[in-house]
This record gives sequence, structure tokens and C-alpha cells, in this order.
Amino acid sequence: MSAPSSLLTEDQFLCSICLDVFTDPVSTPCGHNFCKICITKHWNTNVPCQCPNCKEVFNIKPELQVNTLISEMAAQFRQSAQQEASSSSSEQQVSKQKEVPHVYLGSKRRTWMFFLLCLLCVFMAWMVSDQKKHLVGPEKEEYEAKKAELWKTGAEIMQMIQKRRLKIQEIKHSVELSDEDADREIAEGVQIFTALKESVERSQAELIETIKEKQKMTKQPAEGFITELEQEISELQKRSTEVEQLSQSEDHLHLLQSFTSLNDVPPSKDWTEVNIHPPSYEGFVRRAVTQLEETLSEQMKKLVRVELKRVQQSAVDVTLDPDTANHRLILSNDGKQVHASDMWRNLPDNLKRFFNYVFVLAKQSFSSGRFYYEVQVKGKTSWDLGVARESVNRKGLIILSHKNGYWVIGLRNENEYLAAGGPAVRLSLKSRPQKVGVFVDYEEGLVSFYDVDAEALIYSFTGFSFTEKLYPYFYPGPIYEGGKNSAALIISPVSH
Repeated sequence: MSAPSSLLTEDQFLCSICLDVFTDPVSTPCGHNFCKICITKHWNTNVPCQCPNCKEVFNIKPELQVNTLISEMAAQFRQSAQQEASSSSSEQQVSKQKEVPHVYLGSKRRTWMFFLLCLLCVFMAWMVSDQKKHLVGPEKEEYEAKKAELWKTGAEIMQMIQKRRLKIQEIKHSVELSDEDADREIAEGVQIFTALKESVERSQAELIETIKEKQKMTKQPAEGFITELEQEISELQKRSTEVEQLSQSEDHLHLLQSFTSLNDVPPSKDWTEVNIHPPSYEGFVRRAVTQLEETLSEQMKKLVRVELKRVQQSAVDVTLDPDTANHRLILSNDGKQVHASDMWRNLPDNLKRFFNYVFVLAKQSFSSGRFYYEVQVKGKTSWDLGVARESVNRKGLIILSHKNGYWVIGLRNENEYLAAGGPAVRLSLKSRPQKVGVFVDYEEGLVSFYDVDAEALIYSFTGFSFTEKLYPYFYPGPIYEGGKNSAALIISPVSH
């Protein structure tokens, strides 16, 4: 039998799906080999793409290409098994090994790795043709063992190449998604700002039109009064001229005859009570700006609604970690609920457990990417939610602030909402949240909180640089007299 078969058993050349020697073998990114037809059929009937051996799931369907190295190994194994008894089998095997595998990667351009494999095959072929006939006994066994190791190394190199090709695909796909996100954000931004610009221009035009209409209503009577006054002035000026002329007349008879008619006061309007009051424009601009604020508020609601749906796509499964829970906390068996108790439970005081404060962290930690989860706070008068650094103090005095590794918002005294900013920031909410969504973008240094039912943003911590693992943080608050705040914090499934 050929050298590879001396250390590689028959099982290593069998497809685990059809249980036969490989036909057109391909390698998955996790390093397992299958017949191309077998794995293609398997993935066509099983979604998502999953390795039948190790069960690893691939988010992107790998681009499968025949692994020529494994193919040749399988072919040689098949031939050696069929011709083992033949004296010429050794020569035929040598002839096969002299053929250099024709490997193509992606765009069918040879890489240095391919060149290395070619050299490997040429070297092995030379070893077979030039040296095998001189090797006997232990030397031959060592040669065959080393050759088998080289075949194994070659297969591992090919697997490494495939994994890196898949990583390139993943990176390109991520860039494509980033481009799509950027284009979508630009389009939405342009649409919103265009609508706001049009709204501002429309409000400005309406404001100007309203003021001009008000001004017109004032000018119309004023112009009528002016016309009337000018007519009376004209008549009075005419009378004044006649009086002046008569007073200079030397004709005594004419003066006496005209005096009576000229001396009478001509009928005229009493203008004493006639006034024009300029209209008040107070509040016009303010009301226009208020209307713009309402329009902007509506746009903000739409934005947050879209934003919330988008961050919900980053939902993760979160469960509470009993090893971090304070002695007075009661956790549900499924790790989804927590409430405080008056009882002090006898628990081991490990390094992870909060000792003086009724805090608890999740089992899951995050050190990259984005994650989102929702918590029901209905019926509670006191609670905290957020994320905490892995290295936060868990035994002594704890002051909630981002400086101390806590990005948290909470409720106190039934209606006082606060953000633990150090100092705390008082929050003014239009509605009382029943379910709170927590979103973290690790790379962006962002932690945001949402009122899920109202589809409203509660508060955001921005511009931070995270360097440690972050854990979801929960504080159900103490139970007050009369059983107040006895309701549990409940980690809820996210409905998109």
C-alpha cells in the first residue's frame, strides 16, 4: 500500500455522509471533509448551513471547491487498495504522485500557498522515484511515515487557506452591509432633513402671510380715514380761501351779503375719538416655533421607532448568574426573573458575588459588537438596569457611575427616574415605562435605554471607550412596607 495509507486509516478517506471513499472532496471552514455532492444535498435539506460532524453553523454559506490535494490522496488510497497485490502498483503510484495537483483558489489565481503545495508534491514525487527503490527496512518505514505526515500537513494548509478565504468573504460581506447601512442612513437623513426644511419654509411663509394679513386689516381702515380727512381738508382750504378773499374786499354790500354763508362752520366729522391701534404681533413667532417643535417631535418619534426596530435585531439571550447575586436576591430556576427578599440566604461568598448591595449580573458577557435585551419593570417602584464592567467593585461601598464602571438608569420613589452619570441626571419621561430595552454598541461606546411600549428613547450614554467585558446589570430594589416593589424584574423575549 502507498505511504499515506501506512499512517492514515481507511476511515480518514471516507465521507461521513455517504460512508464511501471521497468523490470530489471539499473542505468546510471548520476543517472537515465531505463529498461535494453529499454536503451540497445535506445543506439543501438542512438550514442553516451546519457541519454534520462538529455542528458548527456558518452564517454565510461557504463557497465549496474541490480540494484537489485530498482528492488525489483519496484516489491514491483507492488505487493502492485495489492494486496492493500487484507488483506494478508501486510504479503506478509513483506515476500518480508525479502529477502536480492543479489547485485554483477563488479567482483562480495561484497563491504562494499553492506554490508551496506544488513544491511539496514535486518533492514527494522525486522522493518516491529517486529514493524509494533504495530504501529498505526501518528506513523505508520512516520514509513512509514522514511522507504521510507531509500529506497531513498539506491537507491542514489547504484547510487554513479555505478558512482564510471564508474570512475574506465574511469581511467583504461586512463591508457590503456597512455600505448598505451607510446608504440607508444617508437616504433616511436626507428625507428627514428635507421634510424638516420644507416644514420650516412652510412655517416661515405662513408666519409672513399671517402678519401681512394682520397688517392689511389695520391699513385698510387707516387708508379710509386718511382719504376722508384729506377731503375735509380740501373743503376747509377752499373755505379758508373764500374767507380770506372776502375779508380783503372793499365792497361793503358784497361782504355783508356773503358773510352769513361763509361764517357758518361747515359740517365736519368729530375726529377726536378716531384712533388707529397697531396690531399686536406678540406670540406669532413663538407659536410658529412651537408648531415646528411639534413637527420635529413627530419626526423624532418616527426616528426612534425605526431605531428601536433596528437595535432589536441585535437581541441576545440573557440569563442571570446566581454566583453574582446578593444573599437577599431570589432568582427563578430559568434565570429570567429576580426579586428581593427579607431573608438572608446562606450562600458562599465567592469573589463574583455582590455582598452589600442587592445587585446581580448576567452570565453572558460582551467584549465586541452590539447586543440588546428587554426587561419588564411593571409594578415596581424602584429598580436599576444597565451594564457593568467585569472589574467593578462587588464587596465594599458602591457608587453607581460610569467612572466606576456602571452605565445605568433607574427608578426611585415611584416616579423619580435617574441616569447614574456621576452626578446623577434626572430624567423627564412622558410615560411610565413598563418594559425597558437596553442596547449596547461596544465599538461606538454607546449604551441606550428605550421605553419599548412607547417606542421612545429614555436616555443614552455616548462617547465612551470600552476596554473590558460588559455584563448586563440588574437591581430589583428592596421591598418596602406593605409589599411595595415586590414585583420581579423579568428578562423578556424580544418580539421584532
